[in-house]
Amino acid sequence: MPRILLPTDFSNNSKEAIRYALKVYKDVKTTFYLLHTYTPPVYQTEYLIGSPGQIGLGDILQESSMTQLEKLKSELEHQFPNPNHTIIVHSAFNTLISEVLETVTAENIDVIVMGTKGVTSATEILFGTHTVHVINKAKCPVIAVPPNFDYEAPKEILFPTDYEIEYKKGNMQTLLAITTQHKSRINVMHVRAGYDLTNIQEKHKVELEKLLGNHALFHELPDNGIIEAINEFQIKQKINLLVMVKNKHTFLERLFIEPIIKKIGLHITVPFMVLPQI
Repeated sequence: MPRILLPTDFSNNSKEAIRYALKVYKDVKTTFYLLHTYTPPVYQTEYLIGSPGQIGLGDILQESSMTQLEKLKSELEHQFPNPNHTIIVHSAFNTLISEVLETVTAENIDVIVMGTKGVTSATEILFGTHTVHVINKAKCPVIAVPPNFDYEAPKEILFPTDYEIEYKKGNMQTLLAITTQHKSRINVMHVRAGYDLTNIQEKHKVELEKLLGNHALFHELPDNGIIEAINEFQIKQKINLLVMVKNKHTFLERLFIEPIIKKIGLHITVPFMVLPQI
């Protein structure tokens, strides 16, 4: 049974991400954890050295947080009644990143689903700092949902790769589960760098073919940059979900620095799943 963490700041973007998660897993028995973190707007000395209960500020913040969480939970249960789903609320006096990482470990979370929480306009969608940090530090898959995304079942999935890493079933389980549930097709995209695949790359490609089975369709694209290739692929073929593996040693190392993730965000109009490398 999947255990999904849903961080929220009660913004429209975070609520859209939550609704996306509820729809993606609508046919699966799932436990969702609604997470909100709070900190005092000003860290006063008396607050830090005294009891939050004595000062009163901590109680007020916690009460407000829990009230909003319970309200959101009620709204979701009313809008999306589902006997398969259990929603648990969790409020914490902590930074978002720290609490997310702690909750992932404490509750054995399988997936984090959150909004991009960035500056948006008709032409740009920027990944917010919190989203970038969670993607970089989480040891479980993260799905970032762009704002104003009208839900589409993840039927067509784009999976860029350079075949430089060895894919194992362990770090692909979330993707495989979604693929099986929605009868999806995974479009594996390799951008040629002007050279033939090495023996190691060929080996990894064969392993990936075996792992994905008949769910996958493999594409070879000319070398024009990974971001450009993703954009062009989306123009030619409808994609509902972009998936990448967080690889620290190859081409994704160049992607997983904040400016580049935000650059991807400028062009991504579908949810973006990031898988940890095992």
